[in-house]
Amino acid sequence: MSHHTHLPVENLSVSGSKALDLVPFRQRRVDGAILLSNDFGEHLFVTDAEYQQMLGGGVTRDDALWTRLKERNFLAKEIDRDAIVARMSDKLRFLRHGPNLHIFVVTLRCNHTCQYCHASRTRMDAHETDMTIETAERSVDFAFESTSPGLTLEFQGGEPLANWPVVEHIIEYARQKNALAGKSLMFALVSNMSLMDEEKLDYLIDRKVQICTSIDGPADLHDGVRIWKDGASHATTLRWVKRINERYAELGLDPHLYHVEALPTVTRLSLHRGKELVDHYVDIGARSIFLRHLDPFGWGAAAQQRLGYDMNEFLTFYRSTFEHIVDINRKGHDFVERTAALLLAKIIGQQEPNFLDIRSPCGAGIGQLAYNYDGRLFTCDEGRMVDRSGDNVFQIGTVERPYREVISGPIVRAMVTASTLDSQPGCATCVYKSWCGVCPVHNYCEQGSIQGRMADSTWCQKHMGLFDFLMERVHRADPFELELFQRWATPRGQPHYVHEREAL
Repeated sequence: MSHHTHLPVENLSVSGSKALDLVPFRQRRVDGAILLSNDFGEHLFVTDAEYQQMLGGGVTRDDALWTRLKERNFLAKEIDRDAIVARMSDKLRFLRHGPNLHIFVVTLRCNHTCQYCHASRTRMDAHETDMTIETAERSVDFAFESTSPGLTLEFQGGEPLANWPVVEHIIEYARQKNALAGKSLMFALVSNMSLMDEEKLDYLIDRKVQICTSIDGPADLHDGVRIWKDGASHATTLRWVKRINERYAELGLDPHLYHVEALPTVTRLSLHRGKELVDHYVDIGARSIFLRHLDPFGWGAAAQQRLGYDMNEFLTFYRSTFEHIVDINRKGHDFVERTAALLLAKIIGQQEPNFLDIRSPCGAGIGQLAYNYDGRLFTCDEGRMVDRSGDNVFQIGTVERPYREVISGPIVRAMVTASTLDSQPGCATCVYKSWCGVCPVHNYCEQGSIQGRMADSTWCQKHMGLFDFLMERVHRADPFELELFQRWATPRGQPHYVHEREAL
């Protein structure tokens, strides 16, 4: 897989002296054509002959190529300024506000011993890793100081249900604060479901808490890496997924929008079982799957030797599994691959999904904060995971410190600089710059520097491979696939989960 972002313009001669007045653009050869992109997020495929015609000044207003270049805002004197301003304002809207995602690690205790655990769990009797009521309230106070008009409080662990009283208290305390603050408030819970019961579920449903879990595939695959010595993890998880989805249906909610979101972690054990993995998700009633690479955070780094793989292996897995997902859709089953949906939203949907990992700058410190059980604050959950390995480089303060001091501190500033693609050699000239992003924590774990060296980075290798593959698919897509990709690229909200200001 090549990491070069420039088009090798081999055997392309340019004649003529009057070149078109073009906006700055980038190029790369994809699927035998030349892919052009600009800073407005527009793209266009041209042939070698059209590329010569563009640069040689041989395009006139009567040519179809002129119209295509104009429609995609590649002609400097013909750009639709109002449309571009509106689009760029929407794309960069996150810069106008503070963090909207606030991850609360309410405990590190967990009854599972997942082989790739990113969170670096502790034993179930390690109650010293439980967040206290006092720390919980101060953390909520800190989160509400964000200038973001919307807040999502996400409960993680460990297993957050192991500290259920604090989860309940945070929800009630935040709702009380929001009666005055008037923000769009959402709650999310990431759970292995092993400690779920009907009483907890009644409460979570009543408080409109979005529930997410992990399913790594069929029982043998799931239970082989998500080990629960006191029970059957796979069977228990599926039982509660079914029960929760039934509750949503009883409320009359659209099952395409409201269902338990489940995520797999792709390990070496699942690389050759992509079709089986997807079929299992379809069989259990899932509407989507998020094919995620095994990251080098927390205990995940130690698991690389047994469960890891190289990036080419992952990309091969992704491409074949993607093909199967498209085939499933052709057979009439509406099923989404989330990685593709996020990237396609940027490419053909002209939407900014605000996925914090792939934006410029990334979300560390300015899009999300991670609240450790002891009140320490981190740039992001990945930064907190690094701390569990004994390195607190991504700690930006504590919930006792003033909000402005923490948010404007040197670590947050460094993360913003390191993840702004205009300052990254290679990224600044990459054809995918308008749609991509970098993760300083990943750079730090893999290369020892938050700036990183993208040309040698598996992060770059992964995203270059994904973009190349998706652009190839877009280029050669038939009408069914074009409609499918457009549907995936169109974000749909979930207003049921939003708590608007209400008197309590």
